[in-house]
Amino acid sequence: MRTTSRTVAIALVTLAVAGAPGRADLAPVAGGDVAPKLGGPQEAQVVAVVVDPRTEMPAVVLEGKRDKRRVVMTIGPAEATGIAVPLQGVTPPRPLTHDLFLTLFGRLKVSLTRVVITDLRNDIYYATVHLDGAAGEMTLDSRPSDAIALAIRAKVPVLIEDRVFDKGPRI
Repeated sequence: MRTTSRTVAIALVTLAVAGAPGRADLAPVAGGDVAPKLGGPQEAQVVAVVVDPRTEMPAVVLEGKRDKRRVVMTIGPAEATGIAVPLQGVTPPRPLTHDLFLTLFGRLKVSLTRVVITDLRNDIYYATVHLDGAAGEMTLDSRPSDAIALAIRAKVPVLIEDRVFDKGPRI
């Protein structure tokens, strides 16, 4: 089964559990005009880590704060743990890889400022992590699951480019 099909299946399960948008969520703004679509990436909330019951593969669900569109990304079990642990407020007895990276950043006086999910090409999501330190700003290529795991721990925004919402499966 293609990743897109799995993603749609997971999204449908998630919507069934979380609930589809209500009528008020779909209503136009006052005056009959539709809310303007602002350019650039929008901040997203990590809604959940779920498991597709058919494939038994985990996925992370993100929802745009501006327009409530959702992105569902299939991830591996280790990546799911890296996201779910801090999402649930659990502190492991030993640092996980992402905890180690944030400790290293702190010791090097580098801070994570934001992560951006930048694209979706051939069923593969792309992301960048944005760092700030004595050498100035740095942008590094990253797997989205690693970027999300870091962002949750560092309490920095997860941003998603509009094109990612546009290219993703409709849910």
